[in-house]
Amino acid sequence: MRLVRHGVWGAWLVGLALTGCSGSNGKEGPRGGPGGPGGPAGAARPMPVEVMELRPGPVRDVGEYLGTLVSRRSITVYPQVAGYIRRIAVKPGQQVKPGQLLLEVDPRRERAGVQSAQAQRQSALAQREYARSTRQRAEQLLREGLMSRQDYEQAVAQATAAEASARSAEAQLQSQQVELGYTTVQAPFAGVVGDIPVNPGDYVTPQTVLTSVNQSQALEVSVAVPSERAARVQLGRTQVEVLDDEGKPVLSAPVVFVAPTPDPRTQLVEVTAAFENTVGLRADQVVHAQVVYETREALRLPTFAVTQQSSQFFAMVAAQGDGGSPIAQRRPVKLGGLEGNYYEVLGGLEAGTPVIVGSLQLLRDGQPIQPKPVRQLPGEEQGVGGAADAGTGGAGDAGTGSGPDGGR
Repeated sequence: MRLVRHGVWGAWLVGLALTGCSGSNGKEGPRGGPGGPGGPAGAARPMPVEVMELRPGPVRDVGEYLGTLVSRRSITVYPQVAGYIRRIAVKPGQQVKPGQLLLEVDPRRERAGVQSAQAQRQSALAQREYARSTRQRAEQLLREGLMSRQDYEQAVAQATAAEASARSAEAQLQSQQVELGYTTVQAPFAGVVGDIPVNPGDYVTPQTVLTSVNQSQALEVSVAVPSERAARVQLGRTQVEVLDDEGKPVLSAPVVFVAPTPDPRTQLVEVTAAFENTVGLRADQVVHAQVVYETREALRLPTFAVTQQSSQFFAMVAAQGDGGSPIAQRRPVKLGGLEGNYYEVLGGLEAGTPVIVGSLQLLRDGQPIQPKPVRQLPGEEQGVGGAADAGTGGAGDAGTGSGPDGGR
């Protein structure tokens, strides 16, 4: 069906071109019209123009918003001991590995605590050994009848207390060693260091924020959309696209979360999509993003095929004149939204209409033309619109070209 339809349109274009050429060979007309001796030379010569067949293509209903990138794995780093910052080993924005040193708190107090705990442990161990020896002698004396039962029980109790004191000293030493280890703050996982609001010499407590570590491999983009638009968002299906500085999508991901209630201050609904960061984005970065609410098939008209007068838009189409010669005909059109280089056509043109896509400023309504299929539409090399076969394809394969959202 597509080949037959295009063949008819192509044959019509060839016929129009041949008819136009036959009336512009410079010979005098029956009444000495333009182009002959009685008129200005070349006044009726058809103007070569490029023509494309208007056909359906993918049209997307999108909304563009500011979005914030959020790390799916992020942690705020606090010190676990109080003290003065001795050294900062990293810089904001630096990539770190798991276990890499971030900051160091002055460890002298904790080292002194470890030394004190070690001394107490040595004392407790010595007392435990003495208590054990005393209990063993008491047992021997009790068997020989040289010690009373009361004195023996007292020796046993002292040995038990010495054992408990030794265990307590061991635990205290371990606790002090752990405290000493807390003076070095390390990265819990690989990521990027955030802001560091402290400086060497600052006194910090366990409530002081030292920095943050964000893992930027897996990110979420969070956008706030109007409540009426949020009702059209479908989890897992609606796509959110992150745009670059030129407004072109660099990443696309399905929605994974829609807030159940709007923000009470703004009445906007948070929508979140998760994606793998393959283009070097950073957590907490503010980006332009767009939500693709719907994709449908509709007629599309390139922006460079449209002229505007006041609030009315017009397109030039190739039509047959009274004599059967091809002429440019100006038609008012009703246009919808603009995406990329295309308007959605809401009225005024039908599928299959041959639309002139160049030299609009030089054309006037009713002017003879010499139409030829368009070779390449501007923007095609960037993947904006299916122009590669604009003059060779029919509406039957409109959905297979690379439209404004082709390849995404």
